[in-house]
Amino acid sequence: MNKPLILVVEDDKSVNNLITTILKTHDYRYLTAVNGASAVIEASSHNPEIVLLDLGLPDTDGVEVIKKIRSWSNMPIIVISARNEDKDKIEALDAGADDYLTKPFSVDELLARLRVVTRRLSVAQNQTMEEASVFVNGALRIEYAAGCAYLDGKELHLTPIEYKLLCLLAKNVGKVLTHTFIMQNIWGNSGSDDIASLRVFMATLRKKINCDKDAVPYIQTHIGVGYRMIKIE
Repeated sequence: MNKPLILVVEDDKSVNNLITTILKTHDYRYLTAVNGASAVIEASSHNPEIVLLDLGLPDTDGVEVIKKIRSWSNMPIIVISARNEDKDKIEALDAGADDYLTKPFSVDELLARLRVVTRRLSVAQNQTMEEASVFVNGALRIEYAAGCAYLDGKELHLTPIEYKLLCLLAKNVGKVLTHTFIMQNIWGNSGSDDIASLRVFMATLRKKINCDKDAVPYIQTHIGVGYRMIKIE
């Protein structure tokens, strides 16, 4: 697969130069934007495969840029920001960001995050329509068209809510889904009472898909943030 086209949205000239130098050195194609308005224009006109986005932009908050891009595209968005509070990370992830990297960051960490996203893009591009209707992760298999899930070839007996949770996690495998995002997708709202229900349903789902205590768990908890389905190699 050719290296993806990356949109770098960063108004700090020194940071912008650092990121673009890293990308150029590792043969990534890139284009840049220094504010939110130009970021949206570049994203819509050039359709980059990945966006590296700063949140502290001069004309708007980066979260608003995420929301605008998400209104028409699922292109991966990796936030690179000096904001390191949980609430900032949650807000960005809820808006649709795929990952969050805190400044100052290491070159190796940025490249590792890009490799993860690039692998995911490669898998998605190579899937046929038939493969896209079936999700396989380790011993777990979901047949979306049939509405069934299997573990080690045996059908899982899931409640409707458990199945919806499993599908939501599977369709976002490797990505941290916040409590708010999950509740809005499952119940259509994100009231505080629903968090307790979410924890109960997630606990019962885990028991059904994590039968082997020695195996790597499929669902990882990010305390105070949400859940992630782990990609089993």
